[in-house]
Amino acid sequence: MAASLSPPLALAALMAAALLLCGGGGAEARVLLTLDDFGGVGDGIANDTQAFVDAWAAACGSSEQAVLAVPAGKAYRIWPVQLTGPCKSKLKLLIFGSIVAPASPEEWAGWDPMRWLYIYGVDGLSVSGGGTIDGSGQQWWASTCKRKKTPPCYSGPRPKTVHFEECRGVSVQGVTLQNGQQFHLTFTRCYDVKASFLRVIAPADSPNTDGVHLNDTSHVQITDNLISTGDDCVSMVGNCSDVRVKDISCGPGHGISIGSLGKNRTADMVEKVKVDTCFLTNTTNGVRIKSWQGGMGFARDLRFQSIVMKNVSNPIIIDQYYCDQPTPCANQTQAVEVRKVEFADIRGTSATAQAISIACSDAVPCRDLELKNVNLTLEGGGQATASCYRASGKSAGAVVPPSCLAKS
Repeated sequence: MAASLSPPLALAALMAAALLLCGGGGAEARVLLTLDDFGGVGDGIANDTQAFVDAWAAACGSSEQAVLAVPAGKAYRIWPVQLTGPCKSKLKLLIFGSIVAPASPEEWAGWDPMRWLYIYGVDGLSVSGGGTIDGSGQQWWASTCKRKKTPPCYSGPRPKTVHFEECRGVSVQGVTLQNGQQFHLTFTRCYDVKASFLRVIAPADSPNTDGVHLNDTSHVQITDNLISTGDDCVSMVGNCSDVRVKDISCGPGHGISIGSLGKNRTADMVEKVKVDTCFLTNTTNGVRIKSWQGGMGFARDLRFQSIVMKNVSNPIIIDQYYCDQPTPCANQTQAVEVRKVEFADIRGTSATAQAISIACSDAVPCRDLELKNVNLTLEGGGQATASCYRASGKSAGAVVPPSCLAKS
Protein backbone atom coordinates (compact mmCIF):
# COMPACT_ATOMS: atom_id res chain seq x y z
CA MET A 1 0.00 0.00 0.00
CA ALA A 2 1.13 3.54 -0.70
CA ALA A 3 1.46 4.50 2.95
CA SER A 4 0.90 2.91 6.34
CA LEU A 5 -1.11 4.09 9.30
CA SER A 6 0.28 3.81 12.82
CA PRO A 7 -1.09 0.60 14.42
CA PRO A 8 -2.89 2.28 17.36
CA LEU A 9 -4.70 4.77 15.10
CA ALA A 10 -5.58 2.12 12.53
CA LEU A 11 -6.92 -0.24 15.18
CA ALA A 12 -8.97 2.50 16.83
CA ALA A 13 -10.46 3.57 13.51
CA LEU A 14 -11.33 0.01 12.55
CA MET A 15 -12.94 -0.77 15.89
CA ALA A 16 -14.88 2.47 15.98
CA ALA A 17 -16.22 1.97 12.47
CA ALA A 18 -17.01 -1.76 12.54
CA LEU A 19 -20.59 -2.44 11.53
CA LEU A 20 -22.44 -5.72 12.00
CA LEU A 21 -24.88 -6.10 9.13
CA CYS A 22 -27.35 -8.91 9.75
CA GLY A 23 -28.60 -10.98 6.87
CA GLY A 24 -31.10 -13.78 6.65
CA GLY A 25 -28.50 -16.49 7.19
CA GLY A 26 -26.34 -14.79 9.81
CA ALA A 27 -24.17 -11.77 10.35
CA GLU A 28 -21.82 -10.16 7.86
CA ALA A 29 -19.10 -7.99 9.35
CA ARG A 30 -18.16 -4.81 7.52
CA VAL A 31 -16.00 -1.84 8.28
CA LEU A 32 -17.11 1.69 7.37
CA LEU A 33 -14.44 4.37 7.12
CA THR A 34 -14.52 7.95 5.87
CA LEU A 35 -11.78 10.37 4.88
CA ASP A 36 -12.83 12.56 7.78
CA ASP A 37 -11.92 9.76 10.20
CA PHE A 38 -8.32 10.21 9.11
CA GLY A 39 -8.11 13.99 9.20
CA GLY A 40 -9.71 14.91 5.89
CA VAL A 41 -10.95 18.50 5.70
CA GLY A 42 -12.91 18.55 2.44
CA ASP A 43 -12.98 22.31 1.92
CA GLY A 44 -11.54 22.16 -1.61
CA ILE A 45 -8.38 23.97 -0.46
CA ALA A 46 -6.60 21.82 2.12
CA ASN A 47 -4.34 18.99 1.00
CA ASP A 48 -6.30 15.85 1.90
CA THR A 49 -3.94 13.40 0.21
CA GLN A 50 -2.58 11.82 3.39
CA ALA A 51 -6.07 11.35 4.78
CA PHE A 52 -7.04 9.51 1.59
CA VAL A 53 -3.90 7.35 1.64
CA ASP A 54 -4.33 6.48 5.34
CA ALA A 55 -8.02 5.67 4.89
CA TRP A 56 -7.19 3.43 1.93
CA ALA A 57 -4.45 1.67 3.92
CA ALA A 58 -6.89 0.90 6.74
CA ALA A 59 -9.66 -0.24 4.39
CA CYS A 60 -7.38 -2.37 2.23
CA GLY A 61 -5.79 -3.95 5.28
CA SER A 62 -9.08 -4.85 6.92
CA SER A 63 -9.84 -8.57 7.17
CA GLU A 64 -13.54 -7.69 6.99
CA GLN A 65 -15.17 -6.19 3.91
CA ALA A 66 -14.49 -2.46 4.04
CA VAL A 67 -16.50 0.50 2.78
CA LEU A 68 -14.48 3.68 2.29
CA ALA A 69 -16.65 6.78 1.92
CA VAL A 70 -15.94 10.24 0.54
CA PRO A 71 -18.57 12.30 2.40
CA ALA A 72 -21.23 14.27 0.54
CA GLY A 73 -21.16 18.05 0.34
CA LYS A 74 -17.37 18.21 0.51
CA ALA A 75 -14.51 18.54 -1.97
CA TYR A 76 -11.26 16.76 -1.13
CA ARG A 77 -8.20 18.05 -2.94
CA ILE A 78 -5.93 15.10 -3.65
CA TRP A 79 -2.40 15.16 -5.05
CA PRO A 80 -1.14 12.13 -7.07
CA VAL A 81 -1.65 8.85 -5.20
CA GLN A 82 -0.92 5.19 -5.81
CA LEU A 83 -3.47 2.89 -4.20
CA THR A 84 -2.12 -0.63 -4.29
CA GLY A 85 -3.26 -4.12 -3.43
CA PRO A 86 -3.77 -6.86 -2.86
CA CYS A 87 -6.36 -6.05 -0.24
CA LYS A 88 -7.40 -8.55 2.40
CA SER A 89 -11.04 -8.50 1.29
CA LYS A 90 -13.30 -6.85 -1.24
CA LEU A 91 -13.47 -3.09 -0.92
CA LYS A 92 -16.12 -0.50 -1.81
CA LEU A 93 -15.21 3.10 -2.50
CA LEU A 94 -18.32 5.25 -2.16
CA ILE A 95 -17.81 8.73 -3.58
CA PHE A 96 -20.67 10.92 -2.38
CA GLY A 97 -18.76 14.21 -2.48
CA SER A 98 -15.95 15.31 -4.80
CA ILE A 99 -12.33 14.36 -5.31
CA VAL A 100 -10.48 17.22 -6.99
CA ALA A 101 -7.00 17.38 -8.53
CA PRO A 102 -4.64 20.32 -8.06
CA ALA A 103 -5.08 22.69 -10.98
CA SER A 104 -1.48 23.52 -11.90
CA PRO A 105 0.78 21.06 -13.78
CA GLU A 106 3.60 22.42 -11.61
CA GLU A 107 2.08 20.52 -8.68
CA TRP A 108 3.26 17.30 -10.38
CA ALA A 109 6.93 18.18 -9.88
CA GLY A 110 8.58 15.09 -8.43
CA TRP A 111 5.58 12.89 -9.29
CA ASP A 112 4.90 10.63 -12.26
CA PRO A 113 3.30 13.02 -14.79
CA MET A 114 1.16 10.19 -16.19
CA ARG A 115 -0.72 9.44 -12.95
CA TRP A 116 -3.21 11.06 -10.66
CA LEU A 117 -5.53 8.44 -9.09
CA TYR A 118 -3.64 5.23 -9.84
CA ILE A 119 -4.98 1.89 -8.59
CA TYR A 120 -2.70 -1.13 -8.99
CA GLY A 121 -3.23 -4.81 -8.26
CA VAL A 122 -6.59 -4.50 -6.51
CA ASP A 123 -9.22 -7.20 -7.09
CA GLY A 124 -12.92 -6.94 -6.30
CA LEU A 125 -13.03 -3.15 -5.97
CA SER A 126 -16.28 -1.31 -6.65
CA VAL A 127 -16.51 2.46 -7.04
CA SER A 128 -19.92 4.15 -6.85
CA GLY A 129 -21.85 6.77 -4.90
CA GLY A 130 -22.99 9.45 -7.36
CA GLY A 131 -20.18 11.89 -6.57
CA THR A 132 -17.59 13.58 -8.78
CA ILE A 133 -13.97 13.02 -9.73
CA ASP A 134 -12.62 16.27 -11.18
CA GLY A 135 -9.26 16.25 -12.95
CA SER A 136 -9.08 20.07 -13.15
CA GLY A 137 -7.39 19.67 -16.51
CA GLN A 138 -7.80 23.19 -17.87
CA GLN A 139 -4.19 24.30 -17.38
CA TRP A 140 -2.90 21.02 -18.81
CA TRP A 141 -4.96 21.48 -21.96
CA ALA A 142 -3.96 25.12 -22.38
CA SER A 143 -0.26 24.27 -22.41
CA THR A 144 -0.39 21.38 -24.89
CA CYS A 145 0.92 21.75 -28.42
CA LYS A 146 -2.46 20.53 -29.71
CA ARG A 147 -4.13 23.57 -28.14
CA LYS A 148 -1.30 26.10 -28.04
CA LYS A 149 -0.08 26.68 -31.58
CA THR A 150 2.85 28.94 -30.77
CA PRO A 151 5.94 27.94 -28.75
CA PRO A 152 6.60 27.25 -26.03
CA CYS A 153 4.09 24.43 -25.73
CA TYR A 154 3.99 21.13 -23.87
CA SER A 155 4.13 17.83 -25.75
CA GLY A 156 4.96 15.53 -22.83
CA PRO A 157 2.79 13.08 -20.91
CA ARG A 158 -0.28 14.08 -18.94
CA PRO A 159 -1.97 12.27 -16.06
CA LYS A 160 -4.67 9.70 -16.64
CA THR A 161 -7.42 10.78 -14.28
CA VAL A 162 -8.40 7.36 -12.91
CA HIS A 163 -6.15 4.49 -13.97
CA PHE A 164 -6.63 0.84 -13.02
CA GLU A 165 -3.75 -1.50 -13.77
CA GLU A 166 -3.48 -5.26 -13.16
CA CYS A 167 -6.92 -5.37 -11.50
CA ARG A 168 -9.64 -8.01 -11.67
CA GLY A 169 -13.35 -7.86 -10.90
CA VAL A 170 -13.51 -4.05 -10.91
CA SER A 171 -16.66 -1.96 -11.33
CA VAL A 172 -17.04 1.80 -11.64
CA GLN A 173 -20.67 2.89 -11.56
CA GLY A 174 -22.79 5.96 -11.09
CA VAL A 175 -20.14 8.65 -10.69
CA THR A 176 -19.19 11.72 -12.71
CA LEU A 177 -15.70 12.06 -14.15
CA GLN A 178 -14.97 15.50 -15.52
CA ASN A 179 -12.21 17.73 -16.88
CA GLY A 180 -9.63 14.96 -17.10
CA GLN A 181 -6.05 16.00 -17.62
CA GLN A 182 -5.97 13.31 -20.31
CA PHE A 183 -7.97 10.02 -20.42
CA HIS A 184 -10.73 10.00 -17.83
CA LEU A 185 -11.06 6.29 -17.02
CA THR A 186 -8.36 3.82 -18.09
CA PHE A 187 -8.02 0.07 -17.63
CA THR A 188 -4.64 -1.51 -18.39
CA ARG A 189 -4.09 -5.27 -18.22
CA CYS A 190 -7.35 -5.73 -16.33
CA TYR A 191 -9.91 -8.55 -16.46
CA ASP A 192 -13.63 -8.59 -15.69
CA VAL A 193 -14.39 -4.88 -15.80
CA LYS A 194 -17.68 -2.97 -15.59
CA ALA A 195 -18.07 0.75 -16.28
CA SER A 196 -21.70 1.84 -16.21
CA PHE A 197 -24.09 4.69 -15.44
CA LEU A 198 -21.24 7.20 -15.73
CA ARG A 199 -21.21 10.84 -16.77
CA VAL A 200 -17.89 11.70 -18.41
CA ILE A 201 -17.63 15.36 -19.34
CA ALA A 202 -14.97 17.68 -20.77
CA PRO A 203 -15.04 20.49 -23.37
CA ALA A 204 -15.08 19.51 -27.03
CA ASP A 205 -11.67 21.13 -27.57
CA SER A 206 -9.94 19.45 -24.61
CA PRO A 207 -7.18 17.32 -26.20
CA ASN A 208 -6.92 13.56 -25.69
CA THR A 209 -9.62 13.44 -23.02
CA ASP A 210 -10.98 10.01 -23.97
CA GLY A 211 -13.94 8.86 -21.89
CA VAL A 212 -13.22 5.17 -21.26
CA HIS A 213 -9.95 3.73 -22.56
CA LEU A 214 -8.97 0.04 -22.61
CA ASN A 215 -5.43 -1.28 -23.01
CA ASP A 216 -4.73 -5.03 -22.93
CA THR A 217 -8.01 -5.60 -21.10
CA SER A 218 -10.63 -8.31 -21.59
CA HIS A 219 -14.10 -9.36 -20.43
CA VAL A 220 -15.43 -5.80 -20.31
CA GLN A 221 -18.89 -4.24 -20.09
CA ILE A 222 -19.21 -0.52 -20.83
CA THR A 223 -22.91 0.30 -20.61
CA ASP A 224 -25.43 3.06 -19.95
CA ASN A 225 -22.98 5.96 -20.06
CA LEU A 226 -23.20 9.59 -21.13
CA ILE A 227 -19.83 10.65 -22.56
CA SER A 228 -19.09 14.12 -23.88
CA THR A 229 -15.37 14.89 -24.27
CA GLY A 230 -12.67 16.18 -26.60
CA ASP A 231 -11.60 12.76 -27.90
CA ASP A 232 -12.92 9.22 -28.26
CA CYS A 233 -15.92 8.40 -26.10
CA VAL A 234 -14.66 4.82 -25.91
CA SER A 235 -11.32 3.56 -27.22
CA MET A 236 -9.39 0.31 -27.04
CA VAL A 237 -5.81 -0.55 -27.96
CA GLY A 238 -3.30 -3.33 -27.44
CA ASN A 239 -4.77 -6.79 -26.85
CA CYS A 240 -8.45 -6.46 -25.97
CA SER A 241 -11.15 -9.12 -26.30
CA ASP A 242 -14.69 -9.91 -25.20
CA VAL A 243 -15.79 -6.28 -24.96
CA ARG A 244 -19.41 -5.09 -24.90
CA VAL A 245 -20.20 -1.41 -25.41
CA LYS A 246 -23.93 -0.74 -25.11
CA ASP A 247 -26.37 2.11 -24.48
CA ILE A 248 -23.88 4.94 -24.89
CA SER A 249 -24.72 8.58 -25.55
CA CYS A 250 -21.60 9.96 -27.21
CA GLY A 251 -20.91 13.53 -28.28
CA PRO A 252 -19.26 15.78 -28.77
CA GLY A 253 -16.03 13.87 -29.17
CA HIS A 254 -14.29 11.64 -31.68
CA GLY A 255 -16.74 8.74 -31.62
CA ILE A 256 -16.17 5.11 -30.64
CA SER A 257 -12.80 3.80 -31.76
CA ILE A 258 -10.87 0.58 -32.01
CA GLY A 259 -7.30 1.83 -32.14
CA SER A 260 -5.11 3.29 -32.93
CA LEU A 261 -3.37 -0.07 -33.42
CA GLY A 262 0.12 -1.00 -34.57
CA LYS A 263 1.96 2.21 -33.71
CA ASN A 264 5.75 1.88 -33.90
CA ARG A 265 5.41 -1.54 -35.56
CA THR A 266 3.77 -3.10 -32.51
CA ALA A 267 1.56 -6.20 -32.64
CA ASP A 268 -1.97 -5.48 -31.39
CA MET A 269 -4.86 -7.94 -31.29
CA VAL A 270 -8.46 -6.82 -30.76
CA GLU A 271 -11.30 -9.30 -31.18
CA LYS A 272 -14.82 -10.19 -30.06
CA VAL A 273 -16.08 -6.65 -29.65
CA LYS A 274 -19.75 -5.68 -29.90
CA VAL A 275 -20.91 -2.06 -29.94
CA ASP A 276 -24.67 -1.60 -30.02
CA THR A 277 -27.57 0.65 -29.10
CA CYS A 278 -25.59 3.89 -29.16
CA PHE A 279 -26.48 7.47 -30.04
CA LEU A 280 -23.72 9.68 -31.46
CA THR A 281 -24.21 13.38 -32.02
CA ASN A 282 -21.87 16.08 -33.39
CA THR A 283 -18.82 13.81 -33.24
CA THR A 284 -15.82 14.04 -35.58
CA ASN A 285 -16.09 10.31 -36.29
CA GLY A 286 -18.74 7.70 -35.78
CA VAL A 287 -17.61 4.09 -35.36
CA ARG A 288 -13.97 3.77 -36.32
CA ILE A 289 -11.13 1.28 -36.72
CA LYS A 290 -7.74 2.96 -37.06
CA SER A 291 -4.26 1.52 -37.44
CA TRP A 292 -0.79 2.76 -38.30
CA GLN A 293 1.18 1.52 -41.27
CA GLY A 294 3.85 -1.00 -40.30
CA GLY A 295 1.84 -2.54 -37.47
CA MET A 296 1.10 -6.21 -36.90
CA GLY A 297 -1.70 -8.25 -35.41
CA PHE A 298 -5.40 -8.03 -36.16
CA ALA A 299 -8.79 -6.45 -35.50
CA ARG A 300 -11.43 -9.12 -36.10
CA ASP A 301 -14.84 -10.39 -35.03
CA LEU A 302 -16.17 -6.88 -34.52
CA ARG A 303 -19.83 -5.86 -34.67
CA PHE A 304 -21.30 -2.35 -34.71
CA GLN A 305 -25.09 -2.56 -34.52
CA SER A 306 -28.20 -0.48 -33.82
CA ILE A 307 -26.48 2.90 -33.85
CA VAL A 308 -28.11 6.28 -34.52
CA MET A 309 -26.02 9.24 -35.65
CA LYS A 310 -26.86 12.92 -35.76
CA ASN A 311 -24.58 15.32 -37.66
CA VAL A 312 -21.60 12.97 -37.39
CA SER A 313 -18.52 13.36 -39.56
CA ASN A 314 -17.19 10.10 -41.03
CA PRO A 315 -19.98 7.92 -39.60
CA ILE A 316 -18.35 4.62 -40.66
CA ILE A 317 -14.59 4.62 -41.06
CA ILE A 318 -11.79 2.09 -41.36
CA ASP A 319 -8.39 3.74 -41.75
CA GLN A 320 -5.28 1.59 -42.09
CA TYR A 321 -3.26 4.73 -42.87
CA TYR A 322 -3.83 6.52 -39.57
CA CYS A 323 -1.12 9.11 -38.87
CA ASP A 324 -1.42 11.39 -35.84
CA GLN A 325 1.87 13.27 -35.97
CA PRO A 326 3.08 16.63 -37.32
CA THR A 327 5.21 15.05 -40.09
CA PRO A 328 3.94 12.66 -42.78
CA CYS A 329 4.15 8.95 -41.96
CA ALA A 330 6.40 6.78 -44.15
CA ASN A 331 4.70 4.30 -46.45
CA GLN A 332 5.06 0.73 -45.17
CA THR A 333 3.75 -2.56 -46.51
CA GLN A 334 3.07 -4.30 -43.21
CA ALA A 335 -0.31 -3.64 -41.59
CA VAL A 336 -2.73 -4.73 -38.89
CA GLU A 337 -5.20 -7.14 -40.46
CA VAL A 338 -8.86 -6.08 -40.40
CA ARG A 339 -11.45 -8.78 -41.07
CA LYS A 340 -14.86 -10.09 -40.04
CA VAL A 341 -16.36 -6.67 -39.26
CA GLU A 342 -20.11 -6.05 -39.44
CA PHE A 343 -21.89 -2.69 -39.58
CA ALA A 344 -25.62 -3.37 -39.11
CA ASP A 345 -28.72 -1.23 -38.52
CA ILE A 346 -26.85 2.07 -38.58
CA ARG A 347 -28.81 5.17 -39.52
CA GLY A 348 -28.72 8.94 -39.25
CA THR A 349 -27.07 11.97 -40.79
CA SER A 350 -23.52 12.69 -41.87
CA ALA A 351 -21.80 16.06 -41.53
CA THR A 352 -19.38 15.06 -44.31
CA ALA A 353 -20.19 14.22 -47.91
CA GLN A 354 -18.53 10.84 -47.47
CA ALA A 355 -20.49 8.81 -44.93
CA ILE A 356 -18.60 5.54 -45.42
CA SER A 357 -14.82 5.62 -45.74
CA ILE A 358 -12.85 2.37 -45.83
CA ALA A 359 -9.16 2.73 -46.72
CA CYS A 360 -7.21 -0.51 -46.38
CA SER A 361 -3.69 -1.70 -47.01
CA ASP A 362 -2.44 -2.95 -50.38
CA ALA A 363 -0.46 -5.70 -48.68
CA VAL A 364 -3.09 -6.64 -46.08
CA PRO A 365 -6.51 -5.72 -47.48
CA CYS A 366 -9.65 -5.65 -45.34
CA ARG A 367 -11.84 -8.70 -45.91
CA ASP A 368 -15.07 -10.30 -44.75
CA LEU A 369 -16.69 -6.92 -44.12
CA GLU A 370 -20.46 -6.55 -44.10
CA LEU A 371 -22.78 -3.57 -44.48
CA LYS A 372 -26.33 -4.45 -43.45
CA ASN A 373 -29.37 -2.16 -43.23
CA VAL A 374 -27.39 1.07 -43.32
CA ASN A 375 -29.12 4.41 -44.00
CA LEU A 376 -26.88 7.48 -43.80
CA THR A 377 -27.84 10.72 -45.50
CA LEU A 378 -26.38 14.22 -45.45
CA GLU A 379 -27.26 16.47 -42.56
CA GLY A 380 -29.67 19.02 -43.99
CA GLY A 381 -30.70 16.73 -46.84
CA GLY A 382 -29.08 15.06 -49.81
CA GLN A 383 -27.28 11.86 -50.58
CA ALA A 384 -23.94 10.97 -49.01
CA THR A 385 -21.26 8.86 -50.70
CA ALA A 386 -19.19 5.79 -49.86
CA SER A 387 -15.54 5.12 -50.65
CA CYS A 388 -13.67 1.83 -50.36
CA TYR A 389 -10.07 0.91 -51.17
CA ARG A 390 -8.79 -2.66 -50.96
CA ALA A 391 -11.86 -3.77 -49.02
CA SER A 392 -14.07 -6.75 -49.77
CA GLY A 393 -17.20 -8.25 -48.29
CA LYS A 394 -20.94 -8.21 -48.77
CA SER A 395 -24.03 -6.13 -48.18
CA ALA A 396 -27.49 -7.10 -47.01
CA GLY A 397 -30.78 -5.27 -46.87
CA ALA A 398 -30.97 -1.62 -47.94
CA VAL A 399 -27.61 0.13 -47.84
CA VAL A 400 -27.53 3.92 -48.31
CA PRO A 401 -25.19 5.19 -49.66
CA PRO A 402 -24.77 2.13 -51.88
CA SER A 403 -22.10 -0.33 -50.77
CA CYS A 404 -18.63 0.16 -52.23
CA LEU A 405 -17.25 -3.18 -51.02
CA ALA A 406 -15.73 -5.50 -53.56
CA LYS A 407 -17.33 -8.92 -53.54
CA SER A 408 -15.47 -11.52 -51.52
